[in-house]
Amino acid sequence: MENTENAHRAGFVNLIGNPNVGKSTLMNQLVGERLSIITSKAQTTRHRIKGIVDGDNFQIIYSDLPGILTPAYKMQEMMMKFVSESLKDADLILYLVECGETKYDEQIVEKLQKMDTPIILVINKIDKSTAEVATATTTHWQTLLPKADVVQISALQGLNLNLLLQKIIEKLPVNPPYFPKDQLTDRPMRFFVSEIIREKILLNYKKEIPYSVEVVVDEYKEEADIVRIMATLYVERDTQKAIIIGKQGQAIKKLGMESRAAIEEFIQQHVYLDLSVKVLKDWRNNDLIMKRFGYSGS
Repeated sequence: MENTENAHRAGFVNLIGNPNVGKSTLMNQLVGERLSIITSKAQTTRHRIKGIVDGDNFQIIYSDLPGILTPAYKMQEMMMKFVSESLKDADLILYLVECGETKYDEQIVEKLQKMDTPIILVINKIDKSTAEVATATTTHWQTLLPKADVVQISALQGLNLNLLLQKIIEKLPVNPPYFPKDQLTDRPMRFFVSEIIREKILLNYKKEIPYSVEVVVDEYKEEADIVRIMATLYVERDTQKAIIIGKQGQAIKKLGMESRAAIEEFIQQHVYLDLSVKVLKDWRNNDLIMKRFGYSGS
């Protein structure tokens, strides 16, 4: 029998769970970089974002996915399509739940029950709960997913993440690395710039506005002493455009300043950022526009 103790392990580890359970926080902690945007609002993650972690004998390709929800429009249908596809191509699934949480999507859980793919049930935010609640949460979810391993963590505090990492590596298949050992993600820089701007939109605007905006980076030009970025914010209605711009342009000016500072911190270079706003009527229900915005693939 082949000895796999010191063999190189590599695989795709997909994070799923309800909105706001801490998937993006956990992903960023495990990767060691802030690849996924984090806000307290649901549906912050729209796309499937991969982060790559390497060790001498392993390579983990994490995917942070949108939170599981009932779609209200086509963009959310595409988001849920990313989640469904992630169940098919995973070597390991991290199912993240919040301590005290019992709500689940029946279809997703039924699929997980029938799969042979290893599952680690990750119970998050134990720092905000009691031991009794953590135990009750574990019992509830073990009844639903009896084959899953369970790890209780606090992603925000970094509690038990070494134990989680150890279990992840143990469950990876023996494989050579899929990506070069120094590669951090499969996403281009333009993607992360658009995500940073979108994070600031989520933080600066209320109600439906953040969910109606798509950010497209039209130009990313590296010069000797500065990176010049031009981005368009697409909204669905003229009234939303007016809110994004604000009185005498004050709202978009604040958005631009905060976005530029965050981008400079991320890329460690000086940035010139130009933001414009355009109306694309009902883009979240338009298949062609959604494909253009990257919602048709993983």
